[in-house]
Amino acid sequence: MSMLDLTPVEAVACCSPLMSTPLSKEAAEGIAPLLKALADPVRLRLMSLVAAHENAEACVCDLNDAFDLSQPTISHHLKVLHEVGLLDRTKRGTWVYYRVNPDAVAAVANLFGVVRAAGEASAPAGAR
Repeated sequence: MSMLDLTPVEAVACCSPLMSTPLSKEAAEGIAPLLKALADPVRLRLMSLVAAHENAEACVCDLNDAFDLSQPTISHHLKVLHEVGLLDRTKRGTWVYYRVNPDAVAAVANLFGVVRAAGEASAPAGAR
């Protein structure tokens, strides 16, 4: 396959660096735990559910029904997300509310920001 046969997205992915500069050791050590926590499908889905709630905040009681898992298992996954800093939490009465930590999510999003921007620029409108 030659360069002429590649779509714009494939050409960007194959010929452009992912980032303008490589990650420092410190940056990689800071982002790796976030990615590790998000690598679990339940935790990734929990993040999306919290982010999709009004004000990017959800009560643990609102999250349990979305899974065929026990409440302690859901709480464990939420605790992992909280411990790495992806979610903040506050207790109100007997319920715990989780909120997306925008700084932590931005750190993950910015890791691939160049790829996202290049893909959005050349992807068909329906694929965005």
